[in-house]
Amino acid sequence: MKMARMQTSLNLTLSMLDLVAVRENGTVGEALSLALRTARHAESLGFKRYWLAEHHNIPGIASSATAVLVGHIAGGTRQIRVGSGGIMLPNHAPLVVAEAFGTLAELYPGRIDLGLGRAPGTDGLTMRALRRDRVETEDDFPRDVAELQHLLGPAQPGQRLVATPGAGTNVPIWLLGSSLFSAQLAAARGLPYAFASHFAPRLLLQAIALYRQRFQPSSVLDKPYVMIGVPLIAAPTDDEAEYLASSTYQRVLGILRGERRRLQPPSQDFLTRLPPQERAAIADFLAAAVIGSPATVRQGFAALAEATQADEFMLVCDVFDPALRLRALDIAAAAARSG
Repeated sequence: MKMARMQTSLNLTLSMLDLVAVRENGTVGEALSLALRTARHAESLGFKRYWLAEHHNIPGIASSATAVLVGHIAGGTRQIRVGSGGIMLPNHAPLVVAEAFGTLAELYPGRIDLGLGRAPGTDGLTMRALRRDRVETEDDFPRDVAELQHLLGPAQPGQRLVATPGAGTNVPIWLLGSSLFSAQLAAARGLPYAFASHFAPRLLLQAIALYRQRFQPSSVLDKPYVMIGVPLIAAPTDDEAEYLASSTYQRVLGILRGERRRLQPPSQDFLTRLPPQERAAIADFLAAAVIGSPATVRQGFAALAEATQADEFMLVCDVFDPALRLRALDIAAAAARSG
């Protein structure tokens, strides 16, 4: 996906998606503590929301109990919206999701989002452990989304199944996706749409165009609203950013090779040591990434904004050093406001 350099004024809405990476030689407890510290920092920078992603049976990711972590982050912040990016609906009964997020909405009114995905977010063995022997069909996800909307809406006279808590909370539902399926469903149901371009950018422009073309206004949204995932590595210089990005490159290479590990420290000239086909695969995976100095970050943000006309950027920032991760968010926030 080729992006031209832009010189227009920026006023971007930024949010953050946290995979709660467990670092090499670190602990789960440290990863959870860093997530809260990062959320507080993002809030201080004016980020709109902070989402956590559901993944299971992956040694380097500590966000498997997503609703629990959403509550932890919401309880430790004051105003930033907190939610799931997303809850993988095939893993859960809609009633359980409605009760969990309904409870969160009652605890933190006006601050909870419910992003939904239709992938299991794990391997087949773990998927079966989560939902036992349930067999998914293409019709299940739309039906489960509709059921969740019903359970989180006002209870109707004679309604026999009521989510308590949940009913009447109207927790905002987002549909997440990396293909055209969720784009079409979000459009048909008049829901906001988040495209997973932080790991699968190939269909980004096609999916958001389809979503906008087919959008049907609803009681929750009168016009399309698009969020895109943006991998971010920012530093004072392009060279340092490229060095820090090697932690992300190692993570992506592990995914491509089926070797999931904890987040690795940066490694000098990492890409140059790989064969061309693996370098190309990493580049494809990270085609929407913005990596560089403040000026480069601003140019990258401007190019993405021009190409997608996205309403919001959700940053994914896997810098190994926690302090340098927060610095990267500082750079991103300044770039998003630059003129």
